[in-house]
Amino acid sequence: MHRVTLYDTTLRDGSQRAGISFSSLDKLRIARRLDDLGIPYIEGGWPGSNPKDEEFFALLKAHPLRRAKAVAFSSTCRAGALPEGDATLSALLAAGTESVAIFGKSWDYHVTEGLGTSLAENLRMIRDSVAYLHQQGREIIYDAEHFFDGARRNPDYALATLAAAVDGGADWLVLCDTNGGTLPGEVARLVRLVAERFPTTRLGIHAHDDSGLGVAVSLAAVEAGAAMVQGTINGYGERCGNANLCAIIPNLQVKMGMPSLPADHLADLTAVSHLVSEIANLPSWDAQPYVGRNAFTHKAGVHVSALLKDPAMYEHMEPSAVGNERRVLVSELGGRSNLRHAFGHALDEEEAAALIRLVKERESRGYQYEGAEASLAVLAHKGDGPFHLLGLKLMVSGDAGGPTESEVSIKLRVGEQVVHTAAEGNGPVHALDSALRKALAQVYPQVARVELLDYKVRVLEGSQGTGAIVRVLIESGDGVETWSTVGASTNILEASWQALADSLTYFLLKRS
Repeated sequence: MHRVTLYDTTLRDGSQRAGISFSSLDKLRIARRLDDLGIPYIEGGWPGSNPKDEEFFALLKAHPLRRAKAVAFSSTCRAGALPEGDATLSALLAAGTESVAIFGKSWDYHVTEGLGTSLAENLRMIRDSVAYLHQQGREIIYDAEHFFDGARRNPDYALATLAAAVDGGADWLVLCDTNGGTLPGEVARLVRLVAERFPTTRLGIHAHDDSGLGVAVSLAAVEAGAAMVQGTINGYGERCGNANLCAIIPNLQVKMGMPSLPADHLADLTAVSHLVSEIANLPSWDAQPYVGRNAFTHKAGVHVSALLKDPAMYEHMEPSAVGNERRVLVSELGGRSNLRHAFGHALDEEEAAALIRLVKERESRGYQYEGAEASLAVLAHKGDGPFHLLGLKLMVSGDAGGPTESEVSIKLRVGEQVVHTAAEGNGPVHALDSALRKALAQVYPQVARVELLDYKVRVLEGSQGTGAIVRVLIESGDGVETWSTVGASTNILEASWQALADSLTYFLLKRS
């Protein structure tokens, strides 16, 4: 099996996804993390197309990558123009990267209708542009745009464009499924054909995911002889995205025995995925293979029962190999095996059976414990809680159309003490949170460390209108760990109280 060279284009192709806008410093931060991961080629953008990419390459000159080769991207020279003095290629060279990537048209329809030039002139543009960059001492990665569409309609011309790049001195020929519509078998056939036609030139694959086949196409190309795979972290990219390196890398390394990263770096993959989604300001894709939060999450009782005997019964690999972790959820679909995994031997058979019955009964009323592990721990707690609610009053005042004020008066039994206090807030839930903390702080000052990180409300059975059950999910943290709690009621304030009370109960029980 041959070694596969990874080429990351998150900073260019990935930034073309709707909703993503990386700053130059964002790009530098991602590039450094990809460098640490062990990606050999990192494409930084198209210098000359926008000031941000020019700034990024200037930053790279001042702060070069440690191991990876940075790549600047551009097109061939324009029709009717020589590469010498071409503004696009001049900007490419000014970026100062050892390696450059340029793309040219492989599909005759794009040449005549898109570029508005002749087929012969397009071949000249490819050959002369590659030769010019070769003369400047650059490593040249030639991206054959729309190669598979072109080869389907005019195979002789598509191959002629590759020959022009090889004649110019291209180091790599990368075959691009730009529209993302080619099936893996067709990709493999054409990669083999190109490998036979150009046996001394290294081949690569650049796939898009418009048919949901970006990863499959990339792996098929590798099996057919491609030595480079281009893709993006989390599959970010235009339209439906690019081939997802977070799936390609472990498939190559673990499933196909083809090394692509240093062996001890594969465990960093999940962290890299989450970092890039954070910088992109996009939520992590929970169901993403290998690195998603749900990739090794188990809910069904039958699955978990087998999992406790041998994880291989329901997992295709060890989660830690890619830096992920196994999770077992407790819900109405789970059984005692789920509880044993969650609580070990802290519960005997009778207690486990009683807790499962309680979970199923409460989930029938709108609770959901699979996303609220702290509420489940509170539910399973055998002793008295640290506090009990004795009374609560809410007052909301304000003129019609004007600002409103909320005040909550709360009475708690905390240990042997009865605490009665009140607090205001910018809404009923905020006032309730403030009053609860204020009351507890008199006995447990450590609750000041707890922060409410997220508050979500979901309306269940919307057909019931304002009488519908609402589910409140709260995420809290103390700077060391985070936890989630749940409440459910037809009264949003009551549901919020349940989730808030569980959050602080869990914190106090853990600390005691």
